[in-house]
Amino acid sequence: MKFKDYLLGALATSGGLGLAPFAPGTFGTLGGVALAALVAWLCPQYYLVGVLVLALLAVLISVPAGNWAEKYWGTKDPGAFVLDEVAGYLVTIAWISAPQWQHFVVAFFLFRLTDIVKPWPARKMERLPGGLGIVMDDVMAGLWALAGILVLHQTVPSLLGL
Repeated sequence: MKFKDYLLGALATSGGLGLAPFAPGTFGTLGGVALAALVAWLCPQYYLVGVLVLALLAVLISVPAGNWAEKYWGTKDPGAFVLDEVAGYLVTIAWISAPQWQHFVVAFFLFRLTDIVKPWPARKMERLPGGLGIVMDDVMAGLWALAGILVLHQTVPSLLGL
């Protein structure tokens, strides 16, 4: 294996999380949880900027890495490719301030739900070619999940520990 393939494989699988024997997308999302928690812990005053920068980087890396992954694994949107889940979760957890643990948990479940259901136009975006289609449906799922969190924040603030 070439170093380039090793590096792209590590990125694509979010450090190997996408190689889980079942539910690789769910395990891959944990990579996003870890990154968001790290930003909240290291620099809570710049949380929103940090998470948005990481989400943008994940999207920008996902497009070429997704193209590589489809060739490497020989299938459209291979299950082991989970960097898109990381990007989608980071969009979901993009708060104005550093979230509490309840936010991370609710964001995780809402993102997984919207990523699986793929509400409009996420399913349509999935049909885009290559890495762009791989990542954009997850970004859209992340936006839907963020909208869900904002609704919960307004209607049931106790659920989020507010």
